[in-house]
Amino acid sequence: MKIDIVLKSKKWVGKEKLVEKITKKILPLAKVNACEVSISLVCDRQMKKINLQFRGKDKSTNVLSFSAFDKFFLGDIVLAYETLVREAVEQKKTFNNHLAHLLLHSILHLLGHDHEEEEMAEKMEKLEIKILGQLGISNPY
Repeated sequence: MKIDIVLKSKKWVGKEKLVEKITKKILPLAKVNACEVSISLVCDRQMKKINLQFRGKDKSTNVLSFSAFDKFFLGDIVLAYETLVREAVEQKKTFNNHLAHLLLHSILHLLGHDHEEEEMAEKMEKLEIKILGQLGISNPY
């Protein structure tokens, strides 16, 4: 599996290998069969622009996923540094554990999982809890 890390913000400098390492651990546990995924590491200002452009929401968010609907290319993941750090502090989680949760969450979205309806959300959360547990990370909910 090829993991393309695109560094778009200096705030992420030094974290690229961590993102790649965590992603490599998650992909087989999530049963990903695609050959490639792209992960863009951005700041909140950049994420706000992307969120407005693609979702019509004029605010930053922690992660966005863009499915490729292709058997070889899984899709694109965009992570916002400041939001991730702020949420980790607020939720009393380590940066690494919160990063792993957001990467897993976004990969599951790329695989077609969703949380718009309660039943689907419960299924997705159970899968997240199971996979995070396999990584030694406790239930994030």
